[in-house]
This record gives sequence, structure tokens and C-alpha cells, in this order.
Amino acid sequence: MAKSKTPAKRARNAEKARMRNKTHKSSLKTSIKNYEALLTADNLEATKEKLLQVTSMIDKSVSKGILHKNNAARKKSRLAKKFNSLAQ
Repeated sequence: MAKSKTPAKRARNAEKARMRNKTHKSSLKTSIKNYEALLTADNLEATKEKLLQVTSMIDKSVSKGILHKNNAARKKSRLAKKFNSLAQ
């Protein structure tokens, strides 16, 4: 543990941020899994709505600093690629 007050506070704040990021990442992963489940259901309209929702969540996580922008771009690209292969 930290010896002085400032590093101890930084450690506490880092732990709070880690927990906040963990919950956000978990909900994002769940949303992506639900989207992939819709891909197999062959409901094109619902799948498109979910894709827009997931894309928005990914963009918000980038703005909050939870995901790196290249990581987010890769995720969105892969999800869109799956949707486009289904739509054809």
C-alpha cells in the first residue's frame, strides 16, 4: 500500500474507475452477445436496430475513455460485416 496520502488517494480513485469501467465493459459485451443472437434469428429489422444501439454504446465507451478508438472501430467493423453478410 502507498506510504503517503496522495498515492493512497490515487489508488482509491483508480479502483473506483476500474470498477466503473468493468461494469460498462460487461454491459457492452452482453449487448454484443444479444446482437449476435439476433443475427441467427433472421429478423433483419430488429437486428439493424440492435446494431445501431451497440454502435452507439461502443462510441460512448470511447468518449468515456473505456475503449481505445481503434479497438472500437475494429469492433464496429466486425459487427457491421456480420450484418451485411446476413442482409445479402
